[in-house]
Amino acid sequence: MDIKFEKWQGLGNDFIILENADATSDLAKILCNRNFGIGADGLFSAVKFDRTHGPENADIAWKFYNSDGSIAQMCGNGMRCFAKYVYDKGIIRKQKFSVQTLAGIVIPEILETGKVQVDMGLPVFDPARIPTKAENPLDFKVEGFNAAAVSMGNPHCVIFTDDDTKKLALEYGPEIEVSPFFPEKTNVEFVKIKSRKQIQVDVYERGCGITLACGTGACASVVLGVKKGLLDDEVDVILPGGELKIQYTEGSHVYMTGDAKKVFSGVWYK
Repeated sequence: MDIKFEKWQGLGNDFIILENADATSDLAKILCNRNFGIGADGLFSAVKFDRTHGPENADIAWKFYNSDGSIAQMCGNGMRCFAKYVYDKGIIRKQKFSVQTLAGIVIPEILETGKVQVDMGLPVFDPARIPTKAENPLDFKVEGFNAAAVSMGNPHCVIFTDDDTKKLALEYGPEIEVSPFFPEKTNVEFVKIKSRKQIQVDVYERGCGITLACGTGACASVVLGVKKGLLDDEVDVILPGGELKIQYTEGSHVYMTGDAKKVFSGVWYK
């Protein structure tokens, strides 16, 4: 069967959305390959809500895989692309709706500006649920860095630094991703604080490597910055692919706002 797809990107974090087939691990490894496939950071498809994945009702669900074929519990940039896709296609006809993910229910909203705001839910600091083997996830050392960990539906290791964040992500990201501190691997963020309202972030994504943006990574960076008293509750996050606005007050949900754009559509001849 020939597979129809659309290619979308959120701040340069790019995704393949299958139109007439379910996403699978094998397809992700083939189609996301930038030399022999279409090329993307991840692959997903829209599917019907399935109660076996959780007790909460949802308007729709997705199947999502990283480019290496591993399962992705959650992806902020991917969720914005998914929300615009199902809304533009008329699969969902309301601007605010619920999506079932392996990280729980996520609620995106298509704003009048065309941007997408996503209620990312509550951050998780419990070591067993991140998961991390660090006794104090808010303060531990990994590969010589002072680090903190949090889950935004997927694990994150955040390192605040005054040094070159891009260089550090390239050099240390691969090692920290597979650190024994993180039994399910981790996303790694190197964060430079520009002011209490602005940060610069470079990310080494679990299952993807260096990417131009990471929505959950931007959220994790702000959450831990607020938790440590370093940031205000509304922060502009500068990533290599563009900018996200993250809102977080301790004890509340995290909100992420940014663009999502269709790049092209096509057919993969299997």
